[in-house]
Amino acid sequence: MKRYLLMFIALILMLAACAPTSLPLDQTQGGAAPVTEETIQAVTDTAVPATPTLPPPTATFTPIPTETPTQIPYVDVLKATVISDKLVCRYGPGANYLYLFAFVKGANIKLIGKADGNAWVLVENEPQRCWINSEFVEVQGDTNTLHPMYPDGYKIPVSPYYGPTTVLTAVREGSTVTVTWAEVIVSPGKYEDENMFPYIVEVWRCENGKIIFDTLGSRVPFISFEDQTGCAEPSRGRVYIQEKHGYAGPAEIPWPTP
Repeated sequence: MKRYLLMFIALILMLAACAPTSLPLDQTQGGAAPVTEETIQAVTDTAVPATPTLPPPTATFTPIPTETPTQIPYVDVLKATVISDKLVCRYGPGANYLYLFAFVKGANIKLIGKADGNAWVLVENEPQRCWINSEFVEVQGDTNTLHPMYPDGYKIPVSPYYGPTTVLTAVREGSTVTVTWAEVIVSPGKYEDENMFPYIVEVWRCENGKIIFDTLGSRVPFISFEDQTGCAEPSRGRVYIQEKHGYAGPAEIPWPTP
């Protein structure tokens, strides 16, 4: 009995001596397998590649083509024929300027310029040019193709007897503009006739979105007229003293803003 007990103890000691001192972590404690080079390579091969972040698309501006207005070619001369019984030719482009002479019906004339803003045209009548209303002539062509000659390009005759006036006020009430100036007494002997205006007021005023040129006559040192808003160009004006030999001035009007 004693001998079997000793043999059993000896067998246990032999088995303990042959057993390894430790086991791999995954076999002893249920942990993860050790990381190896093959494991790193596998993870690298199976990873989803990152998608690069692209900048947002940039809007491309495409300019809208604009139409360029066609410039009417200017001409130096247009032929015309008088169609009224008597057509007065004046020193300036308007009905209130001094009278020079008159054309009879059927007269053939040459037009060499136009006023900027009304229907009056300049007649070549050497040695002195003068202005007529184009509504009373038959023109061979379009008067819009004539060169603008007033206010630039043509000078009305200067008075040797009077100096310019001075504009005192220019005020606006709505679309009505009232201008006053210093009085200048024109001698009765310097009148062309009893219907002559001693003051000529030239205004480039706004009407229905367009600049209109008016030549206004006055016998007193003030005047009122209409000037609307809505024109691309600014309105303007000036005052002349008129006597039968010519004009004194101009006195520029300080234009009142709307």
